Amino acid sequence: MDLISPQYIHAADIQPRTKRTGLKKWCAIAACLCLVFILTVPVMAASMPAFYNMLYTVSPATAQFFKPVQLSCEDNGIRMEVSAAYIHDNIAEIYISVQDLEGTKFDETIDLFDSYQINTPFDCSAHCILSGYDPDTHTAEFLITIEQWDEQDITGDKLTFSLRKILSNKKTYKGIINDVTLSDIQLNSTTQKVYPRGVGGSEFIEEYEDNPGQDLLTVLKPSDSICSPVDEVTLTAIGYVDGYLHVQVCYKDILKTDNHGTIALTYKKTGETVSADGSVAFFDDAGENSYEDYIFTEIPAETLDEYDLYGEFITSSGAIEGNWSVTFPLENTDNH
Repeated sequence: MDLISPQYIHAADIQPRTKRTGLKKWCAIAACLCLVFILTVPVMAASMPAFYNMLYTVSPATAQFFKPVQLSCEDNGIRMEVSAAYIHDNIAEIYISVQDLEGTKFDETIDLFDSYQINTPFDCSAHCILSGYDPDTHTAEFLITIEQWDEQDITGDKLTFSLRKILSNKKTYKGIINDVTLSDIQLNSTTQKVYPRGVGGSEFIEEYEDNPGQDLLTVLKPSDSICSPVDEVTLTAIGYVDGYLHVQVCYKDILKTDNHGTIALTYKKTGETVSADGSVAFFDDAGENSYEDYIFTEIPAETLDEYDLYGEFITSSGAIEGNWSVTFPLENTDNH
């Protein structure tokens, strides 16, 4: 008599082969999926900025691995290109050229408007400065300096430099604001509480930081225009808050123009400049125009006739927008 029924022998014979066949199928599917992933990710990283940004957030090293090398690009009549690179130890110095192909887009006042982004597969600190401008070719050179943390050598990786906005055609004004006579000005005593977008001056910064619950600061309430020393810049109030002189200036549409400046006083007898001790900047309700109260702590109201109002302002007509991005390998070029 058989100890094991033939039906069980049959089942025992075929089941392992079924598992192996299923396993092979799943391995084949997994291999295909991996191949699809390997073939697809570089394309997506190159053509879909949103996908690349997502991947970079999850894994910078993976994102940069799949990012294809692209040493130059063009958009909106402007060409951006990697012109030179010097990699030594944990420091990378890269020159990026930005050329105005039409010769009408920007001039020597070009500024990247803090709209650039540097993506690396490692943790680092970086900054970018204008190093030169050639008016004949309408080309600006920017030097990017990158320092890898922990003093680790930079080698065998890729870097992506991208840019969204270019600011240029800036105008600068410096001088006494002749339309304002401080001894005749009607002082503004109306104040308001604001959430500052920025606080300047060590005394005011420390006071603000030492009071974490103090979200609101007191500034002058804007009034009608006192004068406009330059287009897009308007004096809106002069007065005293808690015994300190405030001179308020409105800069129009700063998110598009980066209009900015500073206010000082000049002593009439000697021409000596008295800088503001601090400042408080805040947006209007629309979040477009920026007001800034420049604060002087040692100018009594009875001495105002001894001073002239002095201003320095930089304005522009607005930013040039585009989508520029270059990716290039980082190889150590230090022969020492």
